[in-house]
Amino acid sequence: MFKTNSESNAPESVGEDNTSVVSDRETVSHKKPAGGTALANGFQGLPDVVCLSHLRWDFVYQRPQHLLSRFARHARVFFVEEPLFTDCQEPYLQVAEREGHVQLVVPHMPYGFSVEAVVTAQRNLLNQLFVKHQLTHYLFWYYTPMALGFTAHFSPVLTVYDCMDELSAFRFAPAQLKELERALFQKADLVFTGGQSLYEAKKKQHPQVHAFPSSIDKAHFSRARTRLPEPADQASIPGPRIGFFGVIDERMDLGLLEALATARPDWHLIMIGPVVKIDPATLPRHANIHYLGGKSYKELPAYLSGWDVALLPFAINESTEFISPTKTPEYLAAGKPVVSTPIRDVVRPYGEVGLVHIADTSDSFITAVEHALTQQEDKQWLAAVDGFMADLSWDNTWSSMTRLIVGALELKKQQA
Repeated sequence: MFKTNSESNAPESVGEDNTSVVSDRETVSHKKPAGGTALANGFQGLPDVVCLSHLRWDFVYQRPQHLLSRFARHARVFFVEEPLFTDCQEPYLQVAEREGHVQLVVPHMPYGFSVEAVVTAQRNLLNQLFVKHQLTHYLFWYYTPMALGFTAHFSPVLTVYDCMDELSAFRFAPAQLKELERALFQKADLVFTGGQSLYEAKKKQHPQVHAFPSSIDKAHFSRARTRLPEPADQASIPGPRIGFFGVIDERMDLGLLEALATARPDWHLIMIGPVVKIDPATLPRHANIHYLGGKSYKELPAYLSGWDVALLPFAINESTEFISPTKTPEYLAAGKPVVSTPIRDVVRPYGEVGLVHIADTSDSFITAVEHALTQQEDKQWLAAVDGFMADLSWDNTWSSMTRLIVGALELKKQQA
């Protein structure tokens, strides 16, 4: 069964395979832009894109949203999330359209389903989705190897693995993740990595691995270079303001935050983002640390515009070994001086060319912030930032990826 957001959570009928059947009440549209399937840069007729993701579309706006919203301008895009467990009686799919005509597909499973039952239900529900929407010419775009368990029987025209992170190093990673990733490398036609260090770790595992580090929507974040109206929950916080936005999880160096807040009570640390996979009670609590919660992508420039320095206060551990923080170019596009711990994909290239301060101890981090506080009006530094990022954009990243996809499709046609 398929439900839109306006429908109840109770399935109407159940199929013989114990998976909810397709409902006739679904009214989701799949509009294509004017001009049919002709693409910019000479691309023609991309297949539909079915993305299998461990990340939720409505959680934090990041790499998947940037890339797939661009695909959705030219082809149908179905973003399939991991299941939600609810009090429904039978499994069903909730399908809802997001901005740009991306179709968000969320499996709902009854509480208490076994792992095997969940995989079977996902497979059956996806089969029905493909039939209902006549998905016959499509590519699979994987963010999680775990999706192989219910998609291996499909025959996409191309398989892309956008390896955004080293998921096996994250807290609570499934035990079978590494094995399934090896299987996905065997299946994939193209592998993209979210950063240079991740590329170096994966390049020997597949003949077509390509590095696509974090990119930037410069027009969006450069708005923060002028003073924007203050958000209500930030307006009363005095300066200087030292800020971070992103997910607050096991990658965060909480000891460093504690040291900053204690050593410089006159600095005010603004922490924006959801707290996940760690106990909020473990967060350092001081009068000059302000946890403002998650904010929408559209709201971020308004917060950034009121900061003096932006932070990348990541711990150096196995979960951060291969990360390539998208917020690095976003902070810089906003014109904010940046201080980071020695994350490899920040050191290379941003630290090496003097665009970001790198500090590996609490004391050196504090000193670096002191220097950064004097930097926001440094026109020479800002000109260097703009020159370095002149060709960096999600449009260019998407176009480069799409060229590789078109080339791989043509090669497969010639080999058929």
